[in-house]
Amino acid sequence: MHCHPERSEGSPKNSSITQFNERDLRFDCEIPRSARNDKAHSRRPQMLIMKKILLTLSTILACAFTTHAKLNVVATLPDFGSLAREIGGDKIDIIVLAKATEDPHFVDARPSFVVSLRNADALIDGGAELELGWLPPLLQNARNPKIEVGKPGRIQASQGIRLMNVPTTATRAAGDVHALGNPHFTADPIIAKAIAQHIAQSFAALDPPNAAFYDGNYKKFEATINAKLQEWGAAMLPFKDQHGVAYHDSWPYFAHRFGINIDIFLEPKPGIPPSPSHLTEVIAQMKAQHVKAVIVEPYHDRRIAEKVASATGAKVVEFSQFPGGIPGTDTYVKLIDTLISRLAAALK
Repeated sequence: MHCHPERSEGSPKNSSITQFNERDLRFDCEIPRSARNDKAHSRRPQMLIMKKILLTLSTILACAFTTHAKLNVVATLPDFGSLAREIGGDKIDIIVLAKATEDPHFVDARPSFVVSLRNADALIDGGAELELGWLPPLLQNARNPKIEVGKPGRIQASQGIRLMNVPTTATRAAGDVHALGNPHFTADPIIAKAIAQHIAQSFAALDPPNAAFYDGNYKKFEATINAKLQEWGAAMLPFKDQHGVAYHDSWPYFAHRFGINIDIFLEPKPGIPPSPSHLTEVIAQMKAQHVKAVIVEPYHDRRIAEKVASATGAKVVEFSQFPGGIPGTDTYVKLIDTLISRLAAALK
């Protein structure tokens, strides 16, 4: 096969450009056209296969990302965090802001809290002003519209709950009184069930593909609480209408549920430290009513409780509102188990 490329008239025969073009043309002409076509055709199936592989890989990666994406949940307090774990399981990543041993009225806010709130898909708070002293500035700095009040990502535990001890007037003279009512409501297991259901419904709205998972976990929790309520009620029945003392008014819902009265407090008013004169009155009341138990929480001054108990023959009972606040209480059910067991032992 012969090929004779044309040269333009007047182009110098020894030009390097001309020599390059001639070599290039000679090289091209030495390959039959059919071979060149075959080579091109042979590359097309390979390119199609590569495109299919890349498309498949991208689809797999996208599905994997979707499958493993978890809800970023922030809970203000450990009780809400515990209930969220019961419902969310391995479908959520959860951060709890307050420690189980901290006073929920006075949590030491840290810069990391702002970062957690900024990245949150959901925030679970009490909605009854218990976190009023520290949560609002964190939310202001986080600037996360997903967890604003009224948005699907804002889960307020008090929603639909009838709060106890709502004051007719709220003044600083009355101490640290909450205008909406007593915010320590999760110590009542029936209220805890309602909160868990609210959390399950909220998670399902935020994460529809896992709605059945959240509902199933709620039903398991509900069944556990229903069974335990009979056990807990039976354990407390012998002590019906007995009186107990607490450092702070954290237990009206617990007391109401289990038929006892925790209505004498070492604080003269909520949030006001005990005074000698007030403790003298408390000791007199305890003797008159034969009170056998003084409830104290991890962040309270146990020494004061011990002095009062010593003066009256009562026992100091370590309580916590929060799972993890006392040993062996890493779940909500274990917490109530422990509270019932300790209080029943003290009241005998």
